[in-house]
Amino acid sequence: MASFKPTKIPVVQQLGEKVTEDTRYWKSFKTTVQVKEFGAISKIDFSPLPPHNYAVTASTRVQIYGPHSQEPQRSFTRFKSTAYGGCFRGDGQLLVTGSEEGLIRLFDVSGRVALRQYSGHNKAVRVTSFLSDGFRVTSGSDDLTCRVWDVATAQELLCFSEHTDYIRALATSVRNPDLIITGAYDHTVRVYDARQEKCVMSMDHGQPVESVLLYPSDGLLVSTGGRYVKVWDMLKGGQQLVSLKNHHKTVTCVCMSAQSNRLLTGSLDRHVKVYNSSYKVVHSFEYAASILSMAISPDDGVLAVGMTNGVLSVRHRKPSEEKQEADRKRRGPAYRVFVKGRNYIPKQDDFLVKKSAALQHLSKHDKNLKSFAVSKALNSALELSLRKNKPEVCVGVLLELERRGTLQNALSGRDEQSLVSLQKFLLRFITDPQFSPILLKVADMLIDIYQSVVCESAVVERYFQELLDCVSREVDYERDLMQVLGMLDTLFASSTPRSRATTSISPVSLMATPVTTPQGTEPQMQPA
Repeated sequence: MASFKPTKIPVVQQLGEKVTEDTRYWKSFKTTVQVKEFGAISKIDFSPLPPHNYAVTASTRVQIYGPHSQEPQRSFTRFKSTAYGGCFRGDGQLLVTGSEEGLIRLFDVSGRVALRQYSGHNKAVRVTSFLSDGFRVTSGSDDLTCRVWDVATAQELLCFSEHTDYIRALATSVRNPDLIITGAYDHTVRVYDARQEKCVMSMDHGQPVESVLLYPSDGLLVSTGGRYVKVWDMLKGGQQLVSLKNHHKTVTCVCMSAQSNRLLTGSLDRHVKVYNSSYKVVHSFEYAASILSMAISPDDGVLAVGMTNGVLSVRHRKPSEEKQEADRKRRGPAYRVFVKGRNYIPKQDDFLVKKSAALQHLSKHDKNLKSFAVSKALNSALELSLRKNKPEVCVGVLLELERRGTLQNALSGRDEQSLVSLQKFLLRFITDPQFSPILLKVADMLIDIYQSVVCESAVVERYFQELLDCVSREVDYERDLMQVLGMLDTLFASSTPRSRATTSISPVSLMATPVTTPQGTEPQMQPA
């Protein structure tokens, strides 16, 4: 006896999204790990050296995580108030942080107690960073000053006080150890030179500045604030190049992808947007809460995002197919460990042991069809989840019932609830060109079966009337489209040039000359 064949579900053609190299690359960040912190995450910073651990600053602690760990490897908790701006040094051995109490602390990554403590600010220190030489630390505070400190002696070296509002953004140059960029709520971005001990360049962002980013080449500067992301040309005196407005709320953070050279911005609208070199959005990530901080590892392997609800979301990029293939080749195929591999040729006396057929798992409607319960099979396909998300399943069951010749039996004898479910399905998908052939036939059968009892239920009658209106509108649309198509055919026909044979005839050749004929006959015209 032949085994039961499951119902063949038709393939629904859908318009897919445009797939680009950027889409494939950023969609490879799939594995999401969520870690709950003790408060809003204000800063995330990756270590420049492998294995690229990252420091998460939240509430009154700074915790260091490994790239694939969900538990902190190191935790610094000796803060009397909120900690801010945890940042690694270039060698990944030291960590500097600010605090609500105005103190700056320097930690050894392998220790727990602060090595140095810098005091001089009289308000909260929101942002901190190392200069590229590794021997100086810079900080920005709510006391409107930006200060430079010596790492070894904890002495204040410089103090810049040109801002008129809270300093909330800070960036340093990788190439130039004397270049410092700050952004403040006074809408300005200022560039300081430690050698001249003053501001050498100033840009007006137009909104309170939340973050700044200096490109590795030092040629471009990015500032974010309000809904705007602005790019400035440092080589042309801070001239504005681009102003982007792709977010719906305040843009709070910005970072740079080193490997793919892409710019990433995070916002309170719960989205991270990726820009290409032309500053066009090529991809977008959506998160569950507003985004406060974001960072990507130097090897582009990990994307970490901190949110206002204290959740740290970490995405890991899957390795490329080329790398996986290289790993498989390095391991070698598994069949080589067997005596009879894939190249084994059976001999004449060998016995062939057939593999038992795999256990067939049938869906609910297939089980009903197997037991010839056609009405129950149709009811199973009309369940709410399938009806909305997978309409092709119901259409496939209807096609199978028509093939068996039991479609009318499945439609008959229905109560009001099951009939209304079927009417809702018809009303939603009867105008779909992929489903309309079978659904129109089903609608005709329903009218023939229930026309005598339709007046007994006001709900059934209303849905039949809506179905009639829907089909009538679709017929009117098609009639209008046919008229437009006829007009277009006429226009195209009139605009088509004449053939060369017709247009090459000379007007002189159309002239006729009389021919002499015998008397009593009419002269005939002959072309000259």
